[in-house]
Amino acid sequence: MILAGLTLAAIGAADLLRRFVPRRAPRLLVLCVLIALVITAGICSDALVPAVIAVVLGGAWIWTMPLDATGRASFWPAVVLAAIVSATTALMPARDAPGLIGEVWHLPAPEGEIAFDVAVLAVGVVLFVGESANLIVRAALDREGTWRPAEQGGLFRGGQLRQPPQAATGFQGGRLIGPLERFLVVVLTLAGAYALLAAMLAAKGIVRFPEISKDGETGARAEYFLVGSLVSWVVALGAAFLLWWGIRV
Repeated sequence: MILAGLTLAAIGAADLLRRFVPRRAPRLLVLCVLIALVITAGICSDALVPAVIAVVLGGAWIWTMPLDATGRASFWPAVVLAAIVSATTALMPARDAPGLIGEVWHLPAPEGEIAFDVAVLAVGVVLFVGESANLIVRAALDREGTWRPAEQGGLFRGGQLRQPPQAATGFQGGRLIGPLERFLVVVLTLAGAYALLAAMLAAKGIVRFPEISKDGETGARAEYFLVGSLVSWVVALGAAFLLWWGIRV
């Protein structure tokens, strides 16, 4: 579990760094600090090997998942990552004595104390469903050649323009709405509030209906909405299930 948590945390933090630190030199400096923090956390929690593996997996993720979703690997790195974190969460339960941190760690909860490994996994999930999940959605849209209205980019495939841009420029807030929506999906799923979850997902469709209804005969907006939303929800539900499993292992 500690490997899954450190990996998701490293990837999620690195993607936030790539998105919000535009200049190369400061980005490399902060990235080095991030690597040092992950390694330090591994040393202090008696998980140096998992920490090193997490750094390697984070580097592989950055290499194969560019911010513009034009990587040749498409969204397959996300599939590989899902298999790795699922297997390590299932096969590596939370440890009773996580090194030096375990001697001072104490985080009470209504149903008992939260283990350090579970806390790391929770932090990793929260970081990953932010910008990292956005990359997965973009990669899926790019692979399917789906029109991107917010970017006024027409039809893209492999990062190349295939059709002229459409006149409409809707869905400008998707980069922010997506993470907030996934946070809510994770929280509501873990809380067992399935009725509220269904209502929220239905409300999104209602809010988007006026924009989608302008589709005409192309179906571009509907396809964009369906592909993007379904991929986003799958990532969020998978993250929620991973955390739920980690809590109960």
